Amino acid sequence: MSEFKHKPVLLRKTIDALLHRDSRAEKQYLDSGIFVDGTFGRGGHSMELLNNLDNNSKLFVFDKDPDAIKAADLLSLKDHRVHVIHNSFVKMKEELLSRNIDKVDGIMLDLGVSSPQLDNPCRGFSFLNEGPLDMRMDTTRGIALDKWLEKADIHDIRKIIFDYGEERFATKIAKEIVARRKIKPIQTTAELADCVSSVVYKSEKGKHPATRTFQALRIYINNELEELSLAFPSFIELLKPYGRLAVISFHSLEDRIVKRMIRSFESPSDFYSRLPLMENELPKPIIRSLGRIFPENSEILENKRSRSALLRIAERTTIPFFNFLKFCKF
Repeated sequence: MSEFKHKPVLLRKTIDALLHRDSRAEKQYLDSGIFVDGTFGRGGHSMELLNNLDNNSKLFVFDKDPDAIKAADLLSLKDHRVHVIHNSFVKMKEELLSRNIDKVDGIMLDLGVSSPQLDNPCRGFSFLNEGPLDMRMDTTRGIALDKWLEKADIHDIRKIIFDYGEERFATKIAKEIVARRKIKPIQTTAELADCVSSVVYKSEKGKHPATRTFQALRIYINNELEELSLAFPSFIELLKPYGRLAVISFHSLEDRIVKRMIRSFESPSDFYSRLPLMENELPKPIIRSLGRIFPENSEILENKRSRSALLRIAERTTIPFFNFLKFCKF
């Protein structure tokens, strides 16, 4: 595991936000509490958080990736504050309640694919190194991408690449995938990258022609956006009053969901205004947005993968939680 290095992005900003060590804090900063890392990865953010917490604190770490869980288990052997859960953050509330935890002081998420996943050819996430076309974050369940591509309908392939990759050549790519699989199954990252490159004549400067397609198929295989949308209300519900949520996203599709969710819980009166209620009966904000943070130039120079990162922070208010979003259609 050690051969695949991962440098966490926006590290100090994320930890400062969780512990109220920023200019927006309304209460004294924290050095104790119950926290959750919903995407452990290789534990960069978790270890930095632990360095700033006292011995009585607890940190629950989630990840779908068996390799990440191995790293988390090693950390838990060295630090009694760490509690490891091999599951998606979409099951966070359920898993915590089963451990008699119903409120936490902070939750952090570092969305998307991690550097070790990208750098390990065996995982099939990257077109830079040839490997089996898997792309599952949890290799113990679900269907690998190569198996899905064997039978997927051309219209489904096109829609996924267009919707999740915002790829304007989606139709051509889908047609080429179907044409090639009739001759030979597409089984490696190199074969898929070549397939895409053969029909994408123009790509953004500095980007491989297959970048958007790989992103789209990874998002689909791992159900990333649906899980984020489904889980978000539970994050808000789990937070104590003044508890913080810190979410790092890497592309507009993720950030759009995070931004929309924060705005919805910050302005629930926008939903209730459709109902026959007096103005003084409209609900108050359940959370408040503390804005967004981008990496500084110095971090981008040291870690190129941080260039597209965006951190959004929200803080729980004292208003009782109610998930009105289940009645909404976005």
